[in-house]
Amino acid sequence: MDLLEKLFARALKLSTLPNKKKLSHFNQQRKVLKKLLKKSDHTQFGKHYNFSEIITQFGSKDKKYFYSYYKRRVPVFSYNKLYTEWWHRLKEGEADVTWPGKVKYFALSSGTSDASTKYIPITNQFIKANKKIGIRQLLSLVQYKLPKELFGKGILMLGGSTHLHKTEMYYEGDLSGIQASKIPFWFQYFYKPGSKIARNRDWESKLNEIVESAPKWDIGFIVGVPAWLQILIERIIERYQLKTIHDMWPNLSVFVHGGVAFEPYRKGFEKLLARPIIYIETYLASEGFIAYQAGPGKKGMKLVLNNGIFFEFVPFNEQNFTASGDLVVHPKTLMIDDVEEGVDYALLLSTCAGTWRYIIGDVIRFVDKANAEIVITGRTKHYISLCGEHLSVDNMNQAIKLIAEELNITIKEFAVAGIPHESLFAHQWYIGTDDDVDPVVLSNLLDEKLKLLNDDYRVERTTALKEIFVTILPTNLFYDWLRFRGKEGGQNKFPRVLNTKLHKDWKAFIEQ
Repeated sequence: MDLLEKLFARALKLSTLPNKKKLSHFNQQRKVLKKLLKKSDHTQFGKHYNFSEIITQFGSKDKKYFYSYYKRRVPVFSYNKLYTEWWHRLKEGEADVTWPGKVKYFALSSGTSDASTKYIPITNQFIKANKKIGIRQLLSLVQYKLPKELFGKGILMLGGSTHLHKTEMYYEGDLSGIQASKIPFWFQYFYKPGSKIARNRDWESKLNEIVESAPKWDIGFIVGVPAWLQILIERIIERYQLKTIHDMWPNLSVFVHGGVAFEPYRKGFEKLLARPIIYIETYLASEGFIAYQAGPGKKGMKLVLNNGIFFEFVPFNEQNFTASGDLVVHPKTLMIDDVEEGVDYALLLSTCAGTWRYIIGDVIRFVDKANAEIVITGRTKHYISLCGEHLSVDNMNQAIKLIAEELNITIKEFAVAGIPHESLFAHQWYIGTDDDVDPVVLSNLLDEKLKLLNDDYRVERTTALKEIFVTILPTNLFYDWLRFRGKEGGQNKFPRVLNTKLHKDWKAFIEQ
């Protein structure tokens, strides 16, 4: 029996033992925050916000006073605020800024309106915490009663390049690359596509290498973003003239996915299979391993409450967010014990990477408070992300402005909807202008500008986002529709992103 099989055997044995009494969700989070504060007490950030004084509040008779004191002392941070005030020093090689020691790694993540890329600090403690939860999720597979021989099969992990760019002060790259560079030696036997292919920074070349190597592997598990894996499997099937991927990988049984909602992919993906497989959702962001599906039949993903992340929950409503999706200066924030099922919350994180009360932009909802299970419901700002393109309204506004200037036309209104196209996706744009313009020229220019403004969009246009379609309409038609819906004037605006229902109503209106 190899090492991985031994680990699963041990996990299976432990799962049959009586459960020890665990700390409540509140006490787990209380313990995490205290540990984070004590660890960072002597950092520049800790001294500035007087962490030592906050720590003394944990001894108060009022069991929640420490939290009230913490949020009074430490403000909430957006990426721009945290980077401008603190994190930029990390890139300059300063030590003990927001976490003890120097930061050697930065994960590159989707940008804000001020930059195409965010630099998220990755500490050694953060890497260890992610590994711990990764193993915990792996061992949770015993709940699915899979055949033990499956645990000796290959694990195909399709992510970004593991190549890290080295600067004078630090390494930078995809989080998946940073994590992959720290893979335990015993795991490398199972890990595919292997370190050489994984380092390839050219996505098209990497896919081709995997396709050529695929017959050599006996894959039991696949891990990654649904769109990318669907594209890869389609190419393997075409290259080797297979009916389904199970003709090559008969033991493929588990798909661990994350990054985007899987449901839009399910129908197309299952056409590539000869039999049903198990789908497991995971929530791993650049800022932390937040949650994972802990067993079959679960309503959502289980928040990781005892491993280096302190969560705060901001009700996603008009009192806490502006119309553009920005957090107000003093929002109402809650700990885990005060949340309610069925309510949308934005997440604030304080972590062992030196992140403090940081809004990551995701909106979640509790579906099972007793088990701390959540689902992701969206983002705090308007955006469209069918396959990981993360196209924000700010990206859209900037692109439209650049197009209007370059073509010397006036564009007063626009909207975009995500639609299925062939086996993948497309964007359908509606542009409101009263000037004469060639739709093909406008479409090509729009695509070009968005690629320049958004790195994720540029990547997805080579993979899952197959087309963008543009329909040019008279400006008044947009306002007529608002009037038709009883939303004319005042603060009413034409929605920039059309969800499925709005898009259906809009199409019916313009086609009548």
